[in-house]
Amino acid sequence: MSIPFNKPFSVGTEIDYLNQCFVNEHLAGDGPFTKKCEAMLEKILDGTEKVFLTTSCTHALEMTALLLDVQMHDEVIVPSFTFPSTANAFVLRGAVPIFADVRPDTLNIDETKIERLISPLTKAIVVVHYAGIACEMDAILDIAARYNLAVIEDNAHGLFGKYKGKPLGTLGSMATQSFHETKNLSCGEGGALVINDKKFVERAEYIREKGTNRSRHFRGEIDKYSWIDIGSSYVMSELLAAFLYAQLEASEKIQTRRREIWRRYEEGLRDWAKENSVKLPFVPAHCEPAYHLFYMVLPSFKEKNGMIDYLKKENINSIFHYQPLHLSKMGRSFGGRVGDCPVTEDISNNLLRLPFYNDYTAEEQNYVIQKIKEFKVKKAVLVDYHAPVCIINFLALIINSYLQCVFQS
Repeated sequence: MSIPFNKPFSVGTEIDYLNQCFVNEHLAGDGPFTKKCEAMLEKILDGTEKVFLTTSCTHALEMTALLLDVQMHDEVIVPSFTFPSTANAFVLRGAVPIFADVRPDTLNIDETKIERLISPLTKAIVVVHYAGIACEMDAILDIAARYNLAVIEDNAHGLFGKYKGKPLGTLGSMATQSFHETKNLSCGEGGALVINDKKFVERAEYIREKGTNRSRHFRGEIDKYSWIDIGSSYVMSELLAAFLYAQLEASEKIQTRRREIWRRYEEGLRDWAKENSVKLPFVPAHCEPAYHLFYMVLPSFKEKNGMIDYLKKENINSIFHYQPLHLSKMGRSFGGRVGDCPVTEDISNNLLRLPFYNDYTAEEQNYVIQKIKEFKVKKAVLVDYHAPVCIINFLALIINSYLQCVFQS
């Protein structure tokens, strides 16, 4: 038995809908399927003002930077434990990313460490709901209100997740969604911009259409369109929207299945994890996860890589996740240093993700759980704290980067 980390998923109606695009003679964006997807997402994200499909979550993030008029030397607070797109969208506008550490329990941005990072140049706080489990939004929104800052939700993991009963993606001024191949719902590559503050809606439509009022022209509101703002080509193809619509129609079934997979992991590994000092995802009582991914945090960098290697030999593909942005080549160019975000540095060294896809069978998953439970985690080697901790962390990160290249090859 060979278990991939991820597998593209089809609900069965995608081809029919793609063919319908040709019948409609509409392959570019903003056709019937685009409008259906946006309406369905607005229903799922109850309380939002408007949803615009985009070519990717990355492009949706770039739109948030444009809508906030982010300028050269503005500062934007982002978690270090995230994908580079979270920071890149603002760096492209000349902003400086200010890297925040994450909580050791949920791996989300640590709300208690945000305020000390705020300066007169701060423009926004960007939060990432890691693994589809909510950040502590009440505290974050309170800080943002006191300093008059926008909050952007990078909700790439979080569609269908909730915070105190409210859908993730509806809590900040704006949010972004991903429909990449690895996400719960996918069209290969795609995303959405979620507008929760109506003052951004009209301009978002212009920015998304190359800075023109083309959409108003197609609605018959004006007799011709022109260039009126900055923008780019952020409109999703109608073909991708058709594929996505099929998955949106099946979203309840998909989420039910993913919930079963997530819970089977949690129940099957709970006792083993406790006995071996392995951390599994933590879900606060006031949060409902999106069931996007399932991870384990091993006691040490050595044990993490040992587990990946062991599972690979058993034909199971498990992989690591984000590397600290503040220690990347770009992050260091903005002043990032070893020790700035110690929780991020530790989690990045020791976390691995397990296979998780929509048609993952119980037989496949039970095989993975069985093999994990056969792995004996050795006690972590005690760190000599007489040695500088920063040097130890730095050496571990170098070794980690090298081994990850090996595992990826």
